[in-house]
Amino acid sequence: MAWVILVLSGMLEAGWALSLKASDGFTKLWPSVSFVVLLVLSMVGLSYALRTLPVGIAYGVWVGIGASLTAVVAVVLFDETVTVLKIVSLVLIIAGVVGLNLSGGGHA
Repeated sequence: MAWVILVLSGMLEAGWALSLKASDGFTKLWPSVSFVVLLVLSMVGLSYALRTLPVGIAYGVWVGIGASLTAVVAVVLFDETVTVLKIVSLVLIIAGVVGLNLSGGGHA
Protein backbone atom coordinates (compact mmCIF):
# COMPACT_ATOMS: atom_id res chain seq x y z
CA MET A 1 0.00 0.00 0.00
CA ALA A 2 2.90 2.35 0.72
CA TRP A 3 4.02 2.08 -2.91
CA VAL A 4 0.59 2.99 -4.25
CA ILE A 5 0.42 6.02 -1.95
CA LEU A 6 3.97 7.00 -2.95
CA VAL A 7 3.15 6.89 -6.67
CA LEU A 8 -0.01 8.94 -6.13
CA SER A 9 1.97 11.42 -4.04
CA GLY A 10 4.51 11.75 -6.83
CA MET A 11 1.68 12.53 -9.22
CA LEU A 12 0.36 15.12 -6.77
CA GLU A 13 3.85 16.64 -6.69
CA ALA A 14 3.53 17.25 -10.41
CA GLY A 15 0.12 18.80 -9.75
CA TRP A 16 1.41 21.29 -7.22
CA ALA A 17 4.40 22.22 -9.39
CA LEU A 18 2.12 22.88 -12.35
CA SER A 19 -0.31 24.80 -10.14
CA LEU A 20 2.57 26.92 -8.90
CA LYS A 21 3.41 27.84 -12.48
CA ALA A 22 -0.25 28.54 -13.26
CA SER A 23 -0.59 30.73 -10.15
CA ASP A 24 1.70 33.30 -11.80
CA GLY A 25 3.57 34.10 -8.61
CA PHE A 26 0.48 33.57 -6.43
CA THR A 27 -1.41 36.31 -8.26
CA LYS A 28 -4.18 33.97 -9.41
CA LEU A 29 -6.48 32.64 -6.68
CA TRP A 30 -7.57 29.18 -7.84
CA PRO A 31 -4.20 27.94 -9.06
CA SER A 32 -2.75 29.22 -5.75
CA VAL A 33 -5.38 27.33 -3.76
CA SER A 34 -4.77 24.25 -5.88
CA PHE A 35 -1.03 24.55 -5.19
CA VAL A 36 -1.54 24.55 -1.41
CA VAL A 37 -4.03 21.66 -1.42
CA LEU A 38 -1.94 19.48 -3.73
CA LEU A 39 1.25 20.29 -1.82
CA VAL A 40 -0.28 19.24 1.50
CA LEU A 41 -1.77 16.05 0.05
CA SER A 42 1.52 15.17 -1.62
CA MET A 43 3.47 15.65 1.60
CA VAL A 44 0.95 13.65 3.62
CA GLY A 45 1.22 10.79 1.15
CA LEU A 46 5.02 10.91 1.16
CA SER A 47 5.09 10.91 4.96
CA TYR A 48 2.74 7.90 5.02
CA ALA A 49 4.97 6.00 2.58
CA LEU A 50 8.04 6.83 4.67
CA ARG A 51 6.56 4.87 7.57
CA THR A 52 7.58 1.66 5.84
CA LEU A 53 9.85 2.56 2.91
CA PRO A 54 13.48 3.69 3.18
CA VAL A 55 13.77 7.45 2.79
CA GLY A 56 16.40 7.36 0.03
CA ILE A 57 14.35 5.04 -2.15
CA ALA A 58 10.99 6.67 -1.43
CA TYR A 59 12.19 10.22 -1.94
CA GLY A 60 14.00 9.32 -5.15
CA VAL A 61 10.90 7.66 -6.56
CA TRP A 62 8.65 10.53 -5.43
CA VAL A 63 10.88 13.16 -7.00
CA GLY A 64 11.40 11.11 -10.16
CA ILE A 65 7.69 10.65 -10.73
CA GLY A 66 6.97 14.29 -9.97
CA ALA A 67 9.76 15.67 -12.14
CA SER A 68 9.02 13.42 -15.10
CA LEU A 69 5.29 13.99 -15.05
CA THR A 70 5.75 17.74 -14.56
CA ALA A 71 8.05 17.95 -17.57
CA VAL A 72 5.69 15.98 -19.81
CA VAL A 73 2.56 17.89 -18.80
CA ALA A 74 4.37 21.24 -19.05
CA VAL A 75 5.05 20.52 -22.71
CA VAL A 76 1.31 20.09 -23.27
CA LEU A 77 -0.09 22.82 -21.01
CA PHE A 78 2.61 25.48 -21.20
CA ASP A 79 3.95 24.83 -24.71
CA GLU A 80 7.45 24.11 -23.44
CA THR A 81 9.85 22.94 -26.11
CA VAL A 82 10.71 19.30 -26.65
CA THR A 83 14.32 18.46 -27.42
CA VAL A 84 16.20 15.23 -27.78
CA LEU A 85 18.20 16.10 -24.66
CA LYS A 86 14.97 16.57 -22.66
CA ILE A 87 13.61 13.24 -23.81
CA VAL A 88 16.87 11.43 -23.04
CA SER A 89 17.01 13.10 -19.62
CA LEU A 90 13.45 12.05 -18.81
CA VAL A 91 14.25 8.49 -19.86
CA LEU A 92 17.26 8.56 -17.53
CA ILE A 93 15.10 9.78 -14.63
CA ILE A 94 12.61 6.99 -15.25
CA ALA A 95 15.44 4.47 -15.52
CA GLY A 96 16.75 5.73 -12.18
CA VAL A 97 13.36 5.25 -10.53
CA VAL A 98 13.11 1.73 -11.93
CA GLY A 99 16.67 1.05 -10.77
CA LEU A 100 15.85 2.23 -7.26
CA ASN A 101 12.87 -0.11 -7.17
CA LEU A 102 14.91 -3.04 -8.46
CA SER A 103 17.71 -2.39 -6.00
CA GLY A 104 15.76 -4.32 -3.39
CA GLY A 105 16.13 -1.65 -0.72
CA GLY A 106 12.66 -0.31 -1.25
CA HIS A 107 10.59 -3.41 -0.69
CA ALA A 108 8.97 -3.33 2.71
